[in-house]
Amino acid sequence: MNWRERRYSSELSLKDVGQTIEMSGWVDTIRDHGQVLFIHLRDKQGVVQMVFDPNVDAECAKQGAALHSEYAITVKGEVKERADEAKNPNLPTGDIELQISEVTVHSTSKTVPFMITEKSQVDEESAEFNVDEDIRLTYRYLDLRRISMQKNLLRRHEIVQSIRSILNEKSFIDVETPILTKSTPEGARDYLVPSRVHEHKFYALPQSPQLFKQLLMISGMDRYYQITRCFRDEDLRPNRQPEFTQLDLEASFIDESFVYELLETIMIRLFKEQRNVDLSSGFPQITYADCLDQYGNDRPDLRFDMTLVNVTEACNGVSYKIFQSIIDNGGLIKGINLKGKSSELSKSYLQEEIAKKTAAKIGVRGISWMRIEDGKLQSNIVQFFSEEQQANLIKQMNGENGDVLFFIADTNHGTVNDALGRLRLILGEQHGLINKDDVKPCWVIDFPLFEKKEGRLHSLHHPFTQPKGDISKMTDDEISSVNARAYDLVINGEEVGGGSIRIHDSSEQKKIFELLGLSADDIEQKFGFFVNALQYGTPPHGGLAIGIDRLVCILTQNASIREVIAFPKNRVAACPLTQAPDYVSADQLEELSIKQTALKEVEA
Repeated sequence: MNWRERRYSSELSLKDVGQTIEMSGWVDTIRDHGQVLFIHLRDKQGVVQMVFDPNVDAECAKQGAALHSEYAITVKGEVKERADEAKNPNLPTGDIELQISEVTVHSTSKTVPFMITEKSQVDEESAEFNVDEDIRLTYRYLDLRRISMQKNLLRRHEIVQSIRSILNEKSFIDVETPILTKSTPEGARDYLVPSRVHEHKFYALPQSPQLFKQLLMISGMDRYYQITRCFRDEDLRPNRQPEFTQLDLEASFIDESFVYELLETIMIRLFKEQRNVDLSSGFPQITYADCLDQYGNDRPDLRFDMTLVNVTEACNGVSYKIFQSIIDNGGLIKGINLKGKSSELSKSYLQEEIAKKTAAKIGVRGISWMRIEDGKLQSNIVQFFSEEQQANLIKQMNGENGDVLFFIADTNHGTVNDALGRLRLILGEQHGLINKDDVKPCWVIDFPLFEKKEGRLHSLHHPFTQPKGDISKMTDDEISSVNARAYDLVINGEEVGGGSIRIHDSSEQKKIFELLGLSADDIEQKFGFFVNALQYGTPPHGGLAIGIDRLVCILTQNASIREVIAFPKNRVAACPLTQAPDYVSADQLEELSIKQTALKEVEA
């Protein structure tokens, strides 16, 4: 084996015919055509067909017959053009094959727990990969051998390199910030790390480098970025990881327009390179209030229409007691219009699947529905609406024959928006309204600075976000409803990242902490070092963080972020490969001055 002479599959083409080359990789598929043996060699860039012909080299053919799937080998052979009838248009190397003259087996392989070959990548056979995810993660080192997984990680690498290239062009400097840091309340729970040296004290793994990147702005670094790991001990969700990677950046002496322009430049380049999609037509800005009103959430999927319509006034005075009671109690009624799908939905489906089962799934007691046929409404509740009321409802919903209208009513306005927004997405998915190749980005802006929970104010983003206006001159009511200089980047209904213009005045920062219920001692203990730093000529600054895992998932059109992470945790935040998290020995706990209260026995 001569590593200097090694060739990769993606480098080979008809121009190499006649050359003797060396390749290394793994045995993929094996096809025995009588005396002649055809074997695919797989490397990180693809596959090449090898030919073992006893009429050419009997000893080499004997070696080929002893090969099995996933053997690690190096081969030498002559590149030949395939016969026209044997060429494979589905394979990048389908015009050539390698006539093998020498084989070196570096390592044999046990029978693998699942097939690694992906025939759909190399020929017309469709070999759907359907293996339990925990099995895949237990043998992740084998799962990553698959061509599709190799491509995912290669594209992730390309995406990160492009981001770095743009930021380097814009004079951003890559600076590393600490992984072991102080626990501060930023929203999610911290992962804590006990200190052996400082008895009874703990570090925390960073939820983000938030305070350190702001300190870098105070230090005069001006433009900082980092591709960094972050950790959040959050409640489990299907597409969330306890540790994740984000693009973190911050800049001084800028405003929101700088962030918008920079991120749009990055996204335009990435989507052009990775998906050949042109995003240069712009990124619309939608207020948080309009998002909730029109889409039911703060991450609108703009790939299809069907926005939410407020029909409370149009329904006022109807004989339908449920609607009228909700209106009389200050409630809200909203609807969406599923255009032209009436013929596809039976009455029983609307009544059982939508009005009952889907309603329960999205957290409401029921969903009302009405068809439009011959210019009139049809349903089991239209008798409670006068002809004039029906006409007004059709007009307000922009209704036409063949449309189906869905309504949700509740005294809780948030419940109506949330549930109808979820129904919108369900119907959009079920009825093919979402073009999976479309890319629709937007900025969500004008978030409230605070949200009220159990009578107390909480930061909607984090407590370092600058309010829109001088809170020192505001009343309590004005403060509780003030908007923030915050923004989220949303693509196809997914929050890809977000950030804000930060507070750069120490007295304003103290005021925010006080409004959040922190005492003077709390502020000093948790944030004293930071508030003190703000008193030394802090420049106006802002930035944001982009979730790399989620962005790569969108760019590669994968269904799960676990497909674009080398060694992810599973849906319950565990690692089937290493069996983490796991118990540790009593000696380790004692060394850290941690008392073991669990009854579970651990190995010493």
